[in-house]
Amino acid sequence: MDQIKFLLDENEMPKVWYNIQADLPQPLPPVIHPGTGKPIGPQDLAVLFPMELIKQEVSQERYIDIPEPIQQIYRQYRPSPLMRACRLEQVLGTPAQIYFKYEGVSPVGSHKLNTSLAQAFYNKQEGTKRIATETGAGQWGTALAYACNVFGMECKVYMVKVSYEQKPYRRVMMETYGASVVASPSVDTNAGRQALEQDPGSTGSLGLAISEAVEDAATHQPTTKYSLGSVLNHVLMHQTVIGLETQKQLEKAGVEPDVLIACVGGGSNFGGFALPFIGEKITKKKKTRIVAVEPTAAPSLTQGVYAFDYGDTAHLAPIVKMHTLGASFMPASIHAGGLRYHGMAPLISALYDQGFIEAVAVPQNPVFAAGVEFARAEGIVPAPESSHAIRVALDEALRCKESGEKKVIVFNLSGHGHFDMGGYDAYFHSKLPDYEYPQQAVQEAVAQLPKVDA
Repeated sequence: MDQIKFLLDENEMPKVWYNIQADLPQPLPPVIHPGTGKPIGPQDLAVLFPMELIKQEVSQERYIDIPEPIQQIYRQYRPSPLMRACRLEQVLGTPAQIYFKYEGVSPVGSHKLNTSLAQAFYNKQEGTKRIATETGAGQWGTALAYACNVFGMECKVYMVKVSYEQKPYRRVMMETYGASVVASPSVDTNAGRQALEQDPGSTGSLGLAISEAVEDAATHQPTTKYSLGSVLNHVLMHQTVIGLETQKQLEKAGVEPDVLIACVGGGSNFGGFALPFIGEKITKKKKTRIVAVEPTAAPSLTQGVYAFDYGDTAHLAPIVKMHTLGASFMPASIHAGGLRYHGMAPLISALYDQGFIEAVAVPQNPVFAAGVEFARAEGIVPAPESSHAIRVALDEALRCKESGEKKVIVFNLSGHGHFDMGGYDAYFHSKLPDYEYPQQAVQEAVAQLPKVDA
């Protein structure tokens, strides 16, 4: 009988984070100050982030030690399991082997805790009393709410309005951990009030919620810092515990991956899962295919431009070079709220531009169909974000059925969908639209890209 679970002992958990910046063929483009238009310095970022995280953001060290207090809490749920989807293979009738790394075992139900604990720890070390953040589907807000509770800090979450309404129990979970949660756009900030004046019925976006959280942190100095759940280099680096564990578990399974797949919005779960493997593509010339899957409603990699752009709607956050749909782009109200971002992590953008990864965009009805098929075979109801990866994994396995290839397919199941039943309910009752690439809206937003001499 085939082995289902490939587990690591706690003493096999990674003791370091992997920093791919040490192995990049060329350094990342500079980060630009939104006010001066010049490369940003550490002191410019100190308003928003503790200095240790700023150092990690620009570090060229290949490995950075994980402090023991963080490791101690990691051990509550890490190492997470690598599972072989044997029942799914049988249902599909594919000769391929399908494995998934399951991050839904964390207390908050997703991978986001890997970086929220680290960010809260470093903030606490430097005397931060309160952290402001945004959240799309609520997974990041939940993770930071828990981490702030662990380290004894206040947490204010600006939750994108469409998800605030779609996923009320995510809000309740954040409040259970002690966080204060408001729908974005809100009346609590200038950015929120301006957005509501322009469109009282605005459903919000991650870009706008970021603007509110950044403004909150900047106007509540010196006690408040800002925390981001994706996009930034240090965030993706904290998540590499996923990929480092997966490498060890695949060795235990005795297989080499042919295809690695993960969903992508800002880049945190994709980066955490894939960066250690991409590092091997760079340094060891491995040929593994690595696929990022995004929604057709917010296709920053497949349809965006690679250019300098603001990280938020109100132009308060730093300017970075990334694949972007334009900071003013307002994505459609898909249920995968964690993927409704106008841009992509600079690291992921650079790796895509240099050909180390592939990208594909998929509509939400086929995504939910894949989530249902996976749930009925494997018993785990996946988050809509994670179901994007499942969709492409299923398609790859079905191609193997036609060709007879015995590929090893591995995807990251970044979180469970227990708070996403509204989306599944809408899918079962044929109420989900498939949003296509909004070409005109993107062209209008891209026309407003900042002029950067870099």
